[in-house]
Formats: sequence, C-alpha cells, structure tokens
Amino acid sequence: MQTKNVKIGYICIAITTVLFSLMEIALKSISGSFNPLQITFSRFFVGGLVLLPFAVRHLKKMNLRINGRTAGMSMLIGFVGICISMLMYQLAVIFVDASVVAIIFSSNSLFVMLFAYFMLGEAIHKNNIAAIVMQLIGIGIIVVGSLSGKMSVSGIVFCLLATVTFALYGVIGKGQTKIYGGIVVTCLGFLCGSIEMMLLAVLTHIPQLASMLTSAGLETFANIPFFSGYNLAELPVTLFVFVGVTGIGFASYFTAMEHTSANTASLVFFFKPVLASIFAYLLIGEGSPVYKIIGILFIVVGSLINILPGILQHRKENTSYAKV
Repeated sequence: MQTKNVKIGYICIAITTVLFSLMEIALKSISGSFNPLQITFSRFFVGGLVLLPFAVRHLKKMNLRINGRTAGMSMLIGFVGICISMLMYQLAVIFVDASVVAIIFSSNSLFVMLFAYFMLGEAIHKNNIAAIVMQLIGIGIIVVGSLSGKMSVSGIVFCLLATVTFALYGVIGKGQTKIYGGIVVTCLGFLCGSIEMMLLAVLTHIPQLASMLTSAGLETFANIPFFSGYNLAELPVTLFVFVGVTGIGFASYFTAMEHTSANTASLVFFFKPVLASIFAYLLIGEGSPVYKIIGILFIVVGSLINILPGILQHRKENTSYAKV
C-alpha cells in the first residue's frame, strides 16, 4: 500500500487547479483551427497515452488484469464521458464565454450526487441538499444573466448537457473505480472514448452520409478532419491542451486523491470558478458582470458546504490514526 504524503497531495491539487482553470481559455484560443470532434478525440487520445504508464504501473502493483467485462464498461464510460460529454463541452467553449463554461461545469458534483442517489442508492445528507440548492441558484443566475446578455442559447444548452453527462460518466465509472482505481478507469475511458470518436469520424467521410449531414445544416459533423489545423504558431497551446491539461492535469488530480482523499481533491472545483474567471479576464479580456460574480459566490458556497464536512472528517480520522 502506498504511503500517503499530504504535501504532495496539496501540491498536486494546486497544479490541477491551475491547469483545469486554464482549460476553457486554451481550448477557446485554438477552437477556430480545429473541428470540435477532431480536437476532442485528439486531446483525449493523447491524454490517455500520457496516463497509460501510470495506469499500467497501478495494475501491476495491485496485481489486476483487464477482462472482457471491464473492456465493455470502459467503452460505455468512454462513450458517455468523451463522445457525448466532452463533445458538448467543446461546442460550449466555442459559443459561450470560457469563464461561464468553467463556472457551470465546476458544479458537476451536484449532478453526481443526484445520479448517485437515484442510480446507486447513495444517501444524500442535509449538507448535500443545501449544496445542491445553492449551486442550482448560482447556475440559474449565470444562465439567466448570460441569456439576457445575448449569449448563445445553444452554447448554454451545450454547457448544461456537458455538465450533466459528465456527472453521469462519473457515476457509471464509480463501480469500476472501486476495483481498478481512478487513474486506470480514466485512462481506459479516455482511450476507448477517443477511439470510438475516431471511428465515428471515419464514417463521416462516406460521401452519402457527409452529403446528408451537410444538407441538414450539420456540416460541422461532415468529413471530420484528422490532421488539419496544426500549425507552428498554435503548437505550444495545442500541446498544452493535449499533454498539459488533459494528460498531466488528470494524472495530477488522481495523484492528489491518492495522497489526500476524494473530498479534499475536489477542492479543485471549489477554486476553479474563481481562478478561471480571473484568468479569462487577464488573458482574453472577458468581463465579470455582477450576475456572474453573484453566481460564482452561490456555487462556491455550495461547493464549500458539500466538501467541508468530508475534509474535516478525513482530517479527524488522520489525527486519530496518528495518535494511535
């Protein structure tokens, strides 16, 4: 069993928070060069390859093997998490302010609680209910404020769909995570989901299907490119998205969980709405109107109500163990 190092855990939380807070901004800056499907399957395939050595090491250490059922579940997890959720996420980034996507997406934990309650029978406590109410109010304020500010309705819908389906992805993968660990499940989900997306992209090159999609006004989904869009000017940002945010970011997130706890690691999504808004203002000049600030406050307070009891309990258990 690996010895926990809390300092390493908190360093990883800091690294993950910065990388995840820059994610929407980086994606938005290169979205004009790539097809939404192309950038989604490309970054998660590269991210999966970055996670692969960590996943293999974990499997060897725990003496675990991947069987047919696990492979099937990985394909389902990848389809929900990458093919659906992350595609919706990428489309949201194109049509909506990067900070708005970051803020709403950071509230995915409330939908995880709801799905876990209905699908897994997990209990919802009073603090969870309070957190759900606070975060829903925050999301509602941001959505209404964004729409009144002439922000894209379809972009907001994509953002909400991405958030809800990402929560579903997390709940579906929870059983596998208990067996194989988060980094293995995430790695397999990334690779399976990106490969499934590539296969779908190949189909869009069938002339009849491409013509049908174009005629229906869905030219974005016709003739999906695989290698176009790459250029030297945007290569640093592209590598940052593929390797930094998607690969190192998720590896750092799961390392944080190993050395602290799932609740403590979720501090990432407590700080992300605020930090992402600051980065969006400093790097791409996105403003922070009053409705966005108020929405952030509700979501942050909701996150704190949700995760604080778990963090305090984890610290109490560690203190008791140290005394023994």
